[in-house]
Amino acid sequence: MTQSNFLLPNEWASKIRRLSLNTATKIRGHHKGSHRSQRFGASLDFSDFREYHPGDDVRQLDWNVFARTEKYFIKRFLDEQEMRVHILLDTTKSMGDEAKWLFARQLATALGLTVLNRDDRLSFSYVSNKPTPPFRRKGSTYQKAYEKTIADLREPTSSESFAENAIRTLPKDMTILLIISDALEPLEEWSAFLSKVPRFAGDVRLIQVQSLDEKLPTYSGDVRLIDVETSASVNVSMSQNVLRSYEEKQQEHQLQLEALCRKYGVQHIIVQVADGIQHALFNQFIKAKWLQ
Repeated sequence: MTQSNFLLPNEWASKIRRLSLNTATKIRGHHKGSHRSQRFGASLDFSDFREYHPGDDVRQLDWNVFARTEKYFIKRFLDEQEMRVHILLDTTKSMGDEAKWLFARQLATALGLTVLNRDDRLSFSYVSNKPTPPFRRKGSTYQKAYEKTIADLREPTSSESFAENAIRTLPKDMTILLIISDALEPLEEWSAFLSKVPRFAGDVRLIQVQSLDEKLPTYSGDVRLIDVETSASVNVSMSQNVLRSYEEKQQEHQLQLEALCRKYGVQHIIVQVADGIQHALFNQFIKAKWLQ
């Protein structure tokens, strides 16, 4: 079994091919694609008629209408444009739990394959300690190359702040921006980041990956907790009061993050690692109308 197959089983290929990203925002691509644009162009989908004006393409004149009205009208057709989708993956150390990291990469792989399969333009990036060229491709012929790009990512070791540095990895003029992160960094950093992303994409979505231990720790007794990103440590006696205090702060963080998403027009979904990738793709995303 290859590493890419380990991320996403081969039998999922046919299921993913039936999915496509759904968006109500304006298609921003400048090249031909499979999505209906609000602009008029030269597809086979008829839109309406418009009176002829000097300079219009005479090949679009409708002579049947002229025969009935003795007026010149041209036929207008809906243009079909590509979507530009960018997937941004959090590779900071807090994503390093084995199950969480596999889950996040499976999400990135599956979503990217739905984009490429629809002949849309996909780009992918992550925050790294050293400059890394982004993946930018269009079309189903690059599905294997994209799978390998994600599968080749080692365990997350970035010591940089994701929310503070992610903006510099983004391309401009995207249709959809998909952010995959645990969103555990300070809310001030997330506020600054989310306030800027709408200028890059008309449709921004935050997929928050959450493990059971993050939601409700199962530790007991006297433990030493070490922050995997800052290496700061603290000795804690895991009493009911401590667990209750943690749960309250975790809920407060969550509520404020959701408020920030609403403020800046960012769609937000929490996906639980324990629920599995299939539940996220074929239940949560379809129910939220992110996929169809």
